[in-house]
Formats: sequence, C-alpha cells, structure tokens
Amino acid sequence: MEVLVNKNLKRIDKFLSEETEYSRSVVQKMIESDFIVVNGFPTKANYVVRENDLITINEEYKEETNVVAEVIPLDIIYEDDDLMVINKPSGMVVHPGNGNNSGTLVNALMGYTEELSDDDLRPGIVHRIDKDTSGLMLVAKNNKAHKYLQDLLKNRKITRKYLALVHGVVKYDTGTIDAPIGRSSTDRKKYMVTNENSKPALTHFKVLKRYHKHTLLECELITGRTHQIRAHLEYIAHPIVGDPVYSNRKSDKQIKNGQFLHASTLEFKLPNEEIKIEAKLPTYFTDFLKTLEEYHE
Repeated sequence: MEVLVNKNLKRIDKFLSEETEYSRSVVQKMIESDFIVVNGFPTKANYVVRENDLITINEEYKEETNVVAEVIPLDIIYEDDDLMVINKPSGMVVHPGNGNNSGTLVNALMGYTEELSDDDLRPGIVHRIDKDTSGLMLVAKNNKAHKYLQDLLKNRKITRKYLALVHGVVKYDTGTIDAPIGRSSTDRKKYMVTNENSKPALTHFKVLKRYHKHTLLECELITGRTHQIRAHLEYIAHPIVGDPVYSNRKSDKQIKNGQFLHASTLEFKLPNEEIKIEAKLPTYFTDFLKTLEEYHE
C-alpha cells in the first residue's frame, strides 16, 4: 500500500491511523519493524509528514497475538467449503483488540473450525460490523475465498442491506445520503460527515414503517466506511435508537441491547451460484417494534 501526502500534516503515526484502518499503536509497531518507510527510507513514529512524501506500507505485517479458540455458539446461516455467513448477535465484538481478547467472533470461529483464511488476529474475517450491531457477516474459510470476497466488496458487487430504527419521522419515502465521512477531530471513537481527511460515502435508504416518533428504515450500503450508516443517519438528524455514540436521547440510556441496527441481507455471486441470504430481526428488536405498534394504534 502506498499513501501520498498532499500537504504538511502531522506525526506519521497519527496521520496513518486516520488515513488507514491501522490503529496508532499498530502503526508504531510497524514503523519499529521497518514495515513502513517514507520515500524508501526507514522512519520514526514522531516524523512529521511533508507534502509529496510517499509512504509505503508492507501489508504483510502480522501482529503477535494470543488469540485462543473458544467454544461459543454460532448462528451459521450458510456454509460451504469456502465460506460461511454468520448471524452475529448484538454485543459480540468481531475480533480481539482494545482489551477484548476473549468472547469475540474470532474466538468462536476458531473453536468451530480450523479452516479459516490466514490472519493472526482476524482469521476468516472479510468485513466487520460494530459490536452493538447484529446480523450477517461473511467469513472466508481459505485465502482464495477471502481474496474473492474482498474483490467483490471492493468492486461493490455485494449488496448489503440493514434495518435501522431511528428517532423521528422520516419525511421522504426513499433517499440517498451522499456525504464524505472521516474520523472526528474531537472524539476518536466517532466518525462524522466532513471534508477534512474524509472518504466518499454513499447510503440509500427506504422507509419501511413510520411510528409516532420513530421510523423503521432499510439502508443499503454502497460504500463501506466505518460507522457509515450510524454517522449518515445522525447527519440527517435521525440517529439510530439506542446508539451510544451517535444519539444523545435520554430514552436511549434505558435500552440494554445496543443500537437497533441489524445487517439483514447479503446478496453476491459465486462462480456458479447466486446467493441471497436474509436474517430475521432479533427478538429484542421485534419486541420493541411491537411496543411502538401498540402506541401507534
């Protein structure tokens, strides 16, 4: 991977943590091991990047980890020799990191099978969904399948739809949010619509049901930025119910199951087969909708 600096910015470790998917601590370790060079030469974490610097990242870096297999029930919606589709529950972290070294989806996958694509920290993981988001995730059982699925994602050939319950009554039946997303300058855990250090982000939405003070939406990801749906819905003043980061409604503090966001549909093409997989809403989600129905009536 190569990153071209287009203006004088900041320390290289901070810059790359914002411009790539690597955390700042991982960037620092990669720099120490010469997996990151600037203009062909080794660098240091406190180096301040300059305009036209060419940063080269050796993506073969593997972070040492003590991830262990654990026997944790998995809701496997689809499985063949090359891949699986898992219905992840809300509250489960996808892979170890930031103090979560057990109980993750990766621990569960390792406890289920040894046939996973190579990655010391994220074996099998093709894409991620947030801890408090439920629903469908693709898992690769070998490196060939992993590359195939990642290529589909990169070329936008996987349809990903989510169900989201949001605050407020959405006025339009359908819509598109076309707004770039970047990391918040004041809260590292949060992303926002911004023109600074951002990437294009596109989300389509459709109203499925309007309630007294809420709306059930179907959202389709066209791009796949971190927290895209959550940040986009906050941007249009309809944050997701229960979202601990993007919604500041007092009523959300009483919700115990996390945000009401569910990855409901995956559609993609295998070499010899068209695949469409759907996952029903979890019980706590449907139960909450019933209470809204009763109030609406």
